[in-house]
Amino acid sequence: MSWLPLNPVPLKNRVSMIFLQYGQIDVIDGAFVLIDNTGVRTHIPVGSVACIMLEPGTRVSHAAVRLAATVGTLLVWVGEAGVRVYAAGQPGGARSDKLLYQAKLALDAELRLKVVRKMFELRFGEPAPTRRSVEQLRGIEGSRVRATYALLAKQYGVKWNGRRYDPKEWGKGDTVNQCISAATSCLYGVTEAAVLAAGYAPAIGFVHTGKPLSFVYDIADIIKFDTVVPKAFEIARQQPPEPEREVRLACRDIFRSDKTLAKLIPLIEDVLAAGEIESPAPPEDAQPVAIPLPVSLGDVGHRSS
Repeated sequence: MSWLPLNPVPLKNRVSMIFLQYGQIDVIDGAFVLIDNTGVRTHIPVGSVACIMLEPGTRVSHAAVRLAATVGTLLVWVGEAGVRVYAAGQPGGARSDKLLYQAKLALDAELRLKVVRKMFELRFGEPAPTRRSVEQLRGIEGSRVRATYALLAKQYGVKWNGRRYDPKEWGKGDTVNQCISAATSCLYGVTEAAVLAAGYAPAIGFVHTGKPLSFVYDIADIIKFDTVVPKAFEIARQQPPEPEREVRLACRDIFRSDKTLAKLIPLIEDVLAAGEIESPAPPEDAQPVAIPLPVSLGDVGHRSS
């Protein structure tokens, strides 16, 4: 089979992401297709998509991975609705402009503070206190977070002894801490997928630093009390026999109904725009700009309930 030269579609003209589930992903007669268990082929416009989320039940051929890389489409292996990110493939045509932009913001103390102040404003709905360093804002944030946990515990009638958990000994935590950990883990998964799809580095953070997912934590923390944490308290109040599973399924439904990925990518762009600097001007044929909102393509493939 011969491969014709392909010119990647600029990101500004692409759909941001689609989800595929249950089927073999292959290239047939030059077309990127999903083949279900009945043999029905669904053609996927791979060159017009920025990111393809591969949910459970998918298998991908070498030819499909090669074609995705050629046209600059990111493949991400995720759990249902993106609640976990297992692996991501770097698209062959990836540009460094956004990574350089993110790194410049993180390495300049003044610009980093602007970004952190924007995160504070988006998280708490009010401007950050003036004349405060990143470390001081982190301390104020921690105090407010502890107060919010206590308020939610009171609201849902859950006994609360503080945010205490040991990732290495999961079973020793109380039910509410297990639920919160499961919920935030799901949110980190979908946020990591959004960061990768938007073209940024998960490790280059602003409030959080020095960890592989520092930027993921930064972005997820902005919305966690508006999305998954209240649900964690609600489920903890019910004392289910499998709290982690209940939380994971609830988060999956939240991400689908609220279109969380659709909101995360513009949020990331908004946060980084607070640095008030411009990205390096790219060539005319591949300008890095904000990616459009995601669609599901009818959630291609059959979904479980």
